[in-house]
Amino acid sequence: MDAAIEQFLMLEEYPILDVRAPAEYESGHIPGARSLPLFSDEERHQIGLCFAQKGQSAAVRLGLELIGPKLGSLVDRARAWAPLGKVGVYCWRGGMRSGSMAWLLETAGFEVVRLPGGYKSYRTNLHAFFERELPLVVLSGPTGTDKTGILASLAARGEQMVDLEAIAKHKGSSFGSIGEAQQPPNEHFQNKVFEAFRALDTSRRIWIEDESHSIGKVRLPDGLYAGMQRSPWIWVDRPFEHRLDLLVQSYGSAPISELQMGVERIRKRLGGLECDRALQLLEGGQLAECAALLLRYYDKAYRFGTEKKRAELGRVVHTRSVSADAIALEIIESLQTK
Repeated sequence: MDAAIEQFLMLEEYPILDVRAPAEYESGHIPGARSLPLFSDEERHQIGLCFAQKGQSAAVRLGLELIGPKLGSLVDRARAWAPLGKVGVYCWRGGMRSGSMAWLLETAGFEVVRLPGGYKSYRTNLHAFFERELPLVVLSGPTGTDKTGILASLAARGEQMVDLEAIAKHKGSSFGSIGEAQQPPNEHFQNKVFEAFRALDTSRRIWIEDESHSIGKVRLPDGLYAGMQRSPWIWVDRPFEHRLDLLVQSYGSAPISELQMGVERIRKRLGGLECDRALQLLEGGQLAECAALLLRYYDKAYRFGTEKKRAELGRVVHTRSVSADAIALEIIESLQTK
């Protein structure tokens, strides 16, 4: 990572202020940064039109007219967030908007640090970070294995892990949105994944769950996904009946309407007859029978997509343990044997 950006992100006593327009902030921002927009979305649009039609000088003049009445409130908001009078500031490229805000706050007595290159440089460094060879270990296994629970147990035993599904607010399957909050914008999801990795020691192994390139509506950084395909895998082989019990426990209290929508989303891949049968079982309250039908479908699809990688990169941990903690211990023990 660029040293200047690393130093900026380590300003623990400096609240970070994002001075871009609200829509830019909502799409993605440095996690933890507060939104203190110099211009509203509409004002930013007006300035852009002015620049295109009349040039830079006219656009700057319009910007000054728009910001003038807001100067006092901007300082007041910054002071409420930064009582020590120290802030970090960034805009898109580290140009006029962050420069103007820095001038205003410095005039009001703040100590201000600007991010060189702005948010754009942060995103560039994010992608560069994931192009590195990271010490990933991919936890894999068929649907219902409770990979998330096993990851949590590995972390409790001192291992490093990143829970991608928790950050994505999606469990990864057609039913993955059930019981979850709204997913973050794709850009901000990637930022939060980046921050999760930055908090870890990249000289030690980092556990991560086997995922598709997309988790619901968000997408993993390309470099991270490519690295996962090259990294060693641990395949957890749990009995079908154990996995079925876990699925029924996980989704047993979900609204039938949401389960039906999940089934409909895979109608084409499941096949019309099987899809109709699954829906009939749901309507009849036969959740276990429906889950068994769907689990056989997912097992077939998962096996087709992972057999080659398992053969090349992985090892299998066969287990009949019920608890995630016991399975985590078996996995660690398996890594200690050649």
